[in-house]
Amino acid sequence: MYLYLKALHIIFVVCWFAGLFYIVRLFVYYAEAQAKEVLERSILTKQLALMTNRLWNIITWPAAILATIFGVWMLIENPILLKQPWMHVKLLFVILLWLYHLKCNHFVKQVENDTLNKSNSYFRIWNEGATIILFSVVFLVILKNAFNWIFGVIGIIVFSMLLMMGYKFYKRIRERNNN
Repeated sequence: MYLYLKALHIIFVVCWFAGLFYIVRLFVYYAEAQAKEVLERSILTKQLALMTNRLWNIITWPAAILATIFGVWMLIENPILLKQPWMHVKLLFVILLWLYHLKCNHFVKQVENDTLNKSNSYFRIWNEGATIILFSVVFLVILKNAFNWIFGVIGIIVFSMLLMMGYKFYKRIRERNNN
């Protein structure tokens, strides 16, 4: 039974993260649409709001709930996991993931009300939060050590910083070429 629960947990975690990654891309596109002319902005924001609503309510929320249910069920089936230090750290990251999810839910509500006012750059950086949580949890689960995962997380943070610097460099070059 435990392995079936584990498989289902992994499947829904993958779906949950797919939803989280894509929803933030939609926020980026929504923020970019705000700079368009009125007619184009109106068309884009309506379509992006529809896509946001469907992704969030049909895929992301159900996946988050099912991933959590199967994760808790695994702990019930195998309570010895709760005595392992790496699991305590993993559960902390799960709490952070839920907080991230709830903040994304707040942004979804803003899209629905056409009040989302953060920049596309803000959401590009915001997207790194889910990436850092994902890397942290994967390293924890694979290494089963509450401390060795730190090297993986430091690596992804450095990689994220390099990506952000590369994006800013690309943006400057693009702006220079447009002028």
